[in-house]
Amino acid sequence: MRFEGKRAVVTGGASGIGRATAERLASEGAEVWIGDIDDAGGEAVAAAIDGHYRHCDVSDPAEIAALVGAADAAGGLDALVNNAGAGGSRERIDAISAEEWDRTHALLLRSVAMGIRYAAPLMAKRGGGAIVNTSSVSAFQSGAAPIAYSVAKAGVLHLTRIAAAELAQHGIRVNAVAPGFITTNIFTASLGIDGAAREQANAMIAGVAAQAQPIARAGRPEDIAAAIAYLLSDEAGFVTGTHFLIDGGMNIGPRHSWDPAAPSFFDAIAKVAGQ
Repeated sequence: MRFEGKRAVVTGGASGIGRATAERLASEGAEVWIGDIDDAGGEAVAAAIDGHYRHCDVSDPAEIAALVGAADAAGGLDALVNNAGAGGSRERIDAISAEEWDRTHALLLRSVAMGIRYAAPLMAKRGGGAIVNTSSVSAFQSGAAPIAYSVAKAGVLHLTRIAAAELAQHGIRVNAVAPGFITTNIFTASLGIDGAAREQANAMIAGVAAQAQPIARAGRPEDIAAAIAYLLSDEAGFVTGTHFLIDGGMNIGPRHSWDPAAPSFFDAIAKVAGQ
């Protein structure tokens, strides 16, 4: 019960990583406040964990302030998970509009900054707290997600480092998680796929993900929730300004470094040389 007597806010808590995180924190004693735009889903999760739900569009800073303020008013804010997000614009850099770029970054990067901005003073008056931000494997490489999403998630990592430095004086730790391919609805939702087609598409994504990294399965929301719970806990009391890359080993190296069946550059040279 690492979070007994503590109060945590989780944005995007109605589904996926946010839901798994809310459930994990509640199972360890936390009073969890969920923010989301999926009212039915958020209320269902809150009811299941004996928590609280408040509608929160993280693209609107006023709604973020209202969510963390409500949790604080209930007895003080100890932890914040800036997790809400979506795929954003899928346009390439030579086609994306300024409006699409700004909308994606307001959802994925500005929302994290404003979550920290409004939560930090509330935590400071309690003598400290912990914040975890959700970044992505796409922050480290091209091809994992569209460019606006990837750049925003890279920004989340740098924001995490700088915020950790600025807030250390208040006893507030700030860290991030960078998930790889996780079986959530973020991909299908960004493509507008719903119903039975969504289930089929998610199954296909899981199958592809299992082939994309050394650990031959897709990631689960619970994999990320476990890391978030650690970073929020007192066990991570000496950890700040860093991130956990939780990607099944995707970033270990090129495919031939872990897949014996994949030819390497040196294999190709040797074959040409007849060796």
